[in-house]
Amino acid sequence: MSLSITSSVSSRSAARGLVPLCAAVGAYLFYLSAGEILLRDSDTMWQIRVGQWILEHGAMPTSDVFSFTRFGEPWISSSWLSQVVYALVYGGDWAGPVILSSMAIGATVAIFLHLLSPYFDPARALLIAALALLLSTIHFLARPHVLALPVLLAFIGGLLVAADRRASPSWWLLPLMTLWANLHGGFVLGLALIGPIGLEAVWNAEPGRRRQLVVRWGLFGLAALAASCLTPYGWNSLLGATKILSLGKLLTLIGEWKPADFSKPSFFEATLLGLIGLICYRRLTLSVPRILLLLALIWMALSHVRNIEVFAFIAPLVLAKPIAEQWGTAGATAARFGETRAFPVVTILAVIAMVIGAWVTTGMFVAQHQFKFLPMFSPVAAVDVLQQHKAQRVFSTAPFGGYMVSRDMKVFIDGRAELYGEQFVLDYYDALDARDVGRLLGLLDKYRIDATLLSSDSPAGNALDHLKGWKRLYKDDIAVIHVRSDETKTGAAAAGQSTN
Repeated sequence: MSLSITSSVSSRSAARGLVPLCAAVGAYLFYLSAGEILLRDSDTMWQIRVGQWILEHGAMPTSDVFSFTRFGEPWISSSWLSQVVYALVYGGDWAGPVILSSMAIGATVAIFLHLLSPYFDPARALLIAALALLLSTIHFLARPHVLALPVLLAFIGGLLVAADRRASPSWWLLPLMTLWANLHGGFVLGLALIGPIGLEAVWNAEPGRRRQLVVRWGLFGLAALAASCLTPYGWNSLLGATKILSLGKLLTLIGEWKPADFSKPSFFEATLLGLIGLICYRRLTLSVPRILLLLALIWMALSHVRNIEVFAFIAPLVLAKPIAEQWGTAGATAARFGETRAFPVVTILAVIAMVIGAWVTTGMFVAQHQFKFLPMFSPVAAVDVLQQHKAQRVFSTAPFGGYMVSRDMKVFIDGRAELYGEQFVLDYYDALDARDVGRLLGLLDKYRIDATLLSSDSPAGNALDHLKGWKRLYKDDIAVIHVRSDETKTGAAAAGQSTN
């Protein structure tokens, strides 16, 4: 009888221990099968080209080499390691970047469920993970921030675990900060959250231990700051990562930096309102530091839609312990968590089987499926025409910039807004709108543009159809090309000056 009970407990323990891995494999296979949703941002193309440049030259970029408008000006890559890794797996097709990004998402799910496991049963934890994925999918792209996401979660999760235990953070988190700082500029978020999370640990500690905790968290913060500077750029990595926040008005125009829009129903809106309603209905009580931390996460998500994924994965960790303690699940889940510490042979064999199964499935799927970028970001035929025309200074849209960089063309603009600066990009948007034709012509003349590459429905493209000194060279469903006509080129310059 006792043998039967022991076997049953062992089986349940093994099953619970496999939940994070099963969910991770499931998430990986889902995003692999829907790989094109990861290939809907042309920034991926110039990110890979930067990684290729680093590998080709064996050096780090310190100035711009990809544009003609900012060529030679200071610029550093705060995501150099991610760019190199993407370049290494990119073999001329997009299977490598899709597989790598899907693996990062799977790893994020596994870490997330592991961090939730002391506080929620597997069913609730899986539901929370599913909600987090649904909220974040809009920003899941084959770009450096996805590779950094599991590191972000492990680092901030580690801080919260220490706060929940009223202890100081593990020094093993410092290598994660160094890795994060080399993968993506978002590491500044981790540095910024050390203080608020440390305040939670000190707030709940016994009075006699508070001074000791303040010192330990302070020392950890200084060590983490030093660890974040262990990059090829040193202190400049920290300065470069924060540069984009100084773009002012421009941040309200860039898609992923726009504030959340509640004028139309959205899943984020429903989730946020549902969370507020649930907290009120169940009368969840939070400490002051946790309230401030939760409000900061909500403010970040409302300010910039790209921060919704941070809210989706970090807010549940902030709320997990109070929910478990106040809603009566802490004891039961703690017992379950204790059982999962066992790691029987059956679990190991199951892990090996799942990994092999995922690998075989990946090989079979990739052999039968060719991943493609959205055509709207890949004006292949139009760029062929430009290269045949030997155009050198092309005024193009930023979404086309990534593809042009991948074709070794110097661009007018691409996705590196921090390089071009607020006023330059605002002038670019004004020119695209073509509300003031004089500004459009002035910009084309200022940068000595000899051809334009615009989306086929661009207002600027429509305006150029009717402007003296310009003629349409090519148009398809994706892009339209205009070049200066054979009439005197100075005529266009004079027209631009007369309208200013």
